Amino acid sequence: MARRPIRLSVSRKDRKVLNELLNSGIQPVRVVLRALALLHMAKGSTAPDTARFLMKLTAKAVRSIAHRYEEGGLERALYEKPRPGAVPLLTPSEKQRIVAMVCSDPPEGQARWTIRLIAEEAVKRKLVPRAGRETIRILLQSHDLKPWREKNVVRG
Repeated sequence: MARRPIRLSVSRKDRKVLNELLNSGIQPVRVVLRALALLHMAKGSTAPDTARFLMKLTAKAVRSIAHRYEEGGLERALYEKPRPGAVPLLTPSEKQRIVAMVCSDPPEGQARWTIRLIAEEAVKRKLVPRAGRETIRILLQSHDLKPWREKNVVRG
C-alpha cells in the first residue's frame, strides 16, 4: 500500500526567506538540505522524488521535514530543537565539599589522596550519595588540584 502524497504549500513569505537563505553565505548543510527539500516539495514533488533529487536525504526524512513545516512553520522545519544535555552529577555545594575534603589531610594510614580514595571517602562521609572516579577526576582537573603530588598548593 503506497503512502498518500503530502501536498505542501509554502507561503510566498516563506519562499522568499528560503531563497534568501540559500543565496546567502555559509549555512549548515542540514539547513540547506531542508530548505531545498521544502522548495522541491512546494513545486508538487513527492517525498521519494525529492529524496532522489537531493541524494542526501531519505524519503522518510523529507516527509518529516514537511510535517514539521505544517505543524510548526519554517523555523521548526529548518532548525532542530535545542537539546537539554545531561543533568550535572554534582551540585555546586557538593563540589565545594569535595574540594574542601581534598585540601585537608588524607585519612589515617594514607600518605596522600588518590582519585579512588576521594570517591570512596566522599560517599563514606555522606558528602554525596554516589561519586565515580571520572566525576572526581574532572572536578579536580577543573580546580587544578593534584592531591597525589607531594606538594599540593591550593590557588584561589
